[in-house]
Amino acid sequence: MEAAETRRRYVVLAEGEFGEPGSKTAMGVIKYGHDPVVAVIDSTRAGRDVSEWLGLEHAAPVVGTLAEALPQGGKIPPDWRSIIAEAIVNGLDVVSGLHEFVSDDPEFASLAAAHGVELIDHRRPPERHEVAMGRRHAPGKHVILVVGTDCAIGKMTVALELRRAAQEAGLSAAFVPTGQTGIMIEGWGVSVDRVISDFINGTAEWLVEQAEEMGDWIFVEGQGSIDHPAYSAVTLGLVHGTTPQAMVLVHQPGRNGHFGWERATGATAPTLSLADNIRLYEAVANAVAPSRVAAVALNTSLLEEEAAQTEIARVAAETGLPVDDPYRFGPQRLFAQLRASLEEDG
Repeated sequence: MEAAETRRRYVVLAEGEFGEPGSKTAMGVIKYGHDPVVAVIDSTRAGRDVSEWLGLEHAAPVVGTLAEALPQGGKIPPDWRSIIAEAIVNGLDVVSGLHEFVSDDPEFASLAAAHGVELIDHRRPPERHEVAMGRRHAPGKHVILVVGTDCAIGKMTVALELRRAAQEAGLSAAFVPTGQTGIMIEGWGVSVDRVISDFINGTAEWLVEQAEEMGDWIFVEGQGSIDHPAYSAVTLGLVHGTTPQAMVLVHQPGRNGHFGWERATGATAPTLSLADNIRLYEAVANAVAPSRVAAVALNTSLLEEEAAQTEIARVAAETGLPVDDPYRFGPQRLFAQLRASLEEDG
C-alpha cells in the first residue's frame, strides 16, 4: 500500500509517559508514521529530544505545553482536557487512540464545529458487522500473524520490520493494522479491541482479505497475549479470524509478569514459558486451521548487546526456531529464515 499523501503535522500528547511502555502509540506513530511529528508534550521530560529514544532521524522537541509546540508562523485525563481544547481553538485536528471518543465529547464537538477542525477517533469500531465465514486465503498469499507472550511487547514493531524486510527483498508485502497505533501509521485498519466479540473473527478475516489485494506477504499486527488475564479474547479472535499459515512469537527476556495487570489489580499474573506459549498458540490455531509458530522475535531492550546476542542463541537452541531481535539488529536475517521455512512448506 503506498503511503498516503501527507495531510497533517502531529503534536503528540504523552504527558508523564513518553519513553515508557505506556507510550507505545506515541513511539510507533513517530517512528513509522507517514506524517511528521513536530513535538511531543510531556512536561516531565521537557527540554529533551525524541532522538534520545528513536535516533536522529526522528528528532523533535519534547515540550511542556501545547503553546510551546504550536508552529510559529483509554479515558481522557482531566489535565488533558484544557490542552485538547486549546489545540482545537488553535485550528489543530485532534487524532485520538483512546477508548473514550473525543468526537463524542460535547465540549470538544462544539469547539470543533466552531473552529472547523476534525476530531478523529481511531478506536471507533466499523459499521460493518460480520461473523467469520471460513474464507480461504488467495493462492500465493503468505499470511503471518505476529503474536506475543504479553501485551505492549513489540508485536506491531516486529510486523512492520518484517514487512520492510520483505519489501527490501523485492516482494510485495502488506501490514494489517489491528490497533490504534497501526491505524495512525498506515491510514487504514480496525482497532479490534473495540469490536463486538461475535465479530472479531469476521473483522480479522476481511482485514486480511483487503491486505491480500495489497501484497503477497501479509503481516498481521497481533494484540494482547493468549494467556493475558485481561486481553486474551482479542488475541484468540485474531488467531482464529486471520487463520495464519504461520505465527511469529514476540517475547521480552526479563519480563516475567503481564504488563499492567499487577498495577491494576494488585495481583500477579506470571507469563507462561516460551515453550508453553508455542504449544498453546499452535493448539488454539489448529482448532480452526493449520498453523505453527515459525520464528521467535525477541525484544532485547532490557539487555546489553552482548547479552542480547547470547540470549538469541540460547532461545534458538531451546526452541529449534529462527530467533532474532529484528528491531535492534535488523529484520533481514529473521525474514530470510521465515521465508525459506514457509516456501519449503509450499
